Amino acid sequence: MIQPALPRPAGAYSLLWSVPGGLAFVAGQTATDPTTGLISEGGIREQTRQALSNIAAILASGGLDLSNVVKVSVFLADLRDFQAMNEEYAALVPEPYPARTTVQAGLAPGALIEIDAVAARPA
Repeated sequence: MIQPALPRPAGAYSLLWSVPGGLAFVAGQTATDPTTGLISEGGIREQTRQALSNIAAILASGGLDLSNVVKVSVFLADLRDFQAMNEEYAALVPEPYPARTTVQAGLAPGALIEIDAVAARPA
C-alpha cells in the first residue's frame, strides 16, 4: 500500500498522538498541500477538502480513518464560510457524524480553515 504524503508540522508538535485507552489526537490541520508545504489555492470548499484529506492521511498513518473520528473542532477565518464548509464536510465525513465545534479564529496567513480531530480505536 502506498503511504499518502503527510503534511509537515509547522512547529514543535506531533501530527498524531495516541494514548492508552484507544484515543488518538490529530493536530490542527490547515489546507497545506503536503507535497509543496503551501496552503492550497481556492476558496473554503477546496481548503476544507485539503484539510480533511490531511487528517485522513494522518489517521491512516496510525491505522485509523475518518469513520473513527468522534470529535472535531473547526476553526474558520470567517464564519460566513460555514455553509460551504459544512457542505464539503458532510460529503467527506461519514455518518454518524462526530461531535463538532465550529468557531471563528485568527489563522495562519492564507488559511481559511483549520481542523483538529479526536479518534477512537475500535475495541
